[in-house]
This record gives sequence, C-alpha cells and structure tokens, in this order.
Amino acid sequence: MSFQTEYKFILPKGYIDPDGVVHNEGVMRLATAADEIIPLKDPRVQQNPGYLTIILLSRVIVSLGSLPIVDTRVVEKLFTADLAFLQSFYQEINGASVPEI
Repeated sequence: MSFQTEYKFILPKGYIDPDGVVHNEGVMRLATAADEIIPLKDPRVQQNPGYLTIILLSRVIVSLGSLPIVDTRVVEKLFTADLAFLQSFYQEINGASVPEI
C-alpha cells in the first residue's frame, strides 16, 4: 500500500522570476511537525506572526516550475491570489489549518 506525500498544483496567476518567466506548476509535500514548530522560533515570525505562513509554505513547496529552489523570497513575491490558493491547498492536503501563534 502506497501513501501519497506529494501533491501537484497549478497557481492561478504564477510566480514571475527576474527574467520574466512565469512559473505556475508545482508540488507541495505533506507538512511534518517540524515544519509547523521550527518557524515559531524564527525572529521574523516573533516580530510578525503573519510571516509564519511564508516560512511554512517555503518549507513544504518542493518545486515550482523550473526554479532551482523555493525559499521565503519566492513566497514573498507571490501574488495574493496565489498565496491564498497555497494556504487553502496546504489545509486541504494536510487536513488542518495553518497554525497560529
């Protein structure tokens, strides 16, 4: 029996990289306990609890288009429609809400 841990998604708008290339197809993995706990210690989250979502998503997005890495800088530059989509997708695949402080 196989257990699915990664899920494909397509962003409504897409991330536009510095070269103008739009990246909208990606993969998100299931979150671990560490994914939800470790960001709480981050100073950016302690100063602004809303930043938790940015760090959490950067930890669980495995790929986005042809980008070599998806980090907080990429997630910060997503359009709000894409951020809302990813938050909803995270909740859907993990069966939970994004944690709050």
